[in-house]
Amino acid sequence: MPQSFWIEAVGYLGSALVLVSMLMSSVVRLRVINLAGCVIFSVYALIIRSYPTAVMNICLTGINIWHLMKLRKPERHFEIYEDSPGSAWIAHMLAHYRDDIALHFPEFGIEALRPDDRVFMVLEGGEAAGILIGTPDGGCLDVTLDYATPVYRDCSVGRALYAALPAHGIRTLVWQSQPRAHAAYLQRMGFVVQPDGSSRLDLE
Repeated sequence: MPQSFWIEAVGYLGSALVLVSMLMSSVVRLRVINLAGCVIFSVYALIIRSYPTAVMNICLTGINIWHLMKLRKPERHFEIYEDSPGSAWIAHMLAHYRDDIALHFPEFGIEALRPDDRVFMVLEGGEAAGILIGTPDGGCLDVTLDYATPVYRDCSVGRALYAALPAHGIRTLVWQSQPRAHAAYLQRMGFVVQPDGSSRLDLE
């Protein structure tokens, strides 16, 4: 194949990665994929001597690296507090993120909230970062929703929340039906799939 074919292939690959990054709901994934696309497209622009395009993509590469460094700095200070299922604040958050929650947790519906459910909110600087909802059974919580807002999808919310739950009397988390889109996260957090298909995490 002629050399021009491979040069164009590099350009198309860089463009494709930049486009794919825009589809990511996770800010970290968006930045990582966009970074890869910008690096590849910078190389392509230099090869074809399109220097303005190269400069722009090199600058975007630097911006992506800067944002990724900010996202990975351990500067976050989360506040965890428990609220009632009928709280107006809980209803507002679930309504505000309704579409994103439905995308990742299609089995969950606000109408499924029960008066005896336990609801934990995670805040950072007064901003909603995540929410955990489940039905208690002694020291076990049967989880129905474990949601982090798009900015906080780096497991930091889950780690802070899970570390705080034993102080609230919760020693075990169980997912009876593991959400398909949530499976990788549960594995990273240490959940173990049980013979009955549920996933379990012992916090203590």
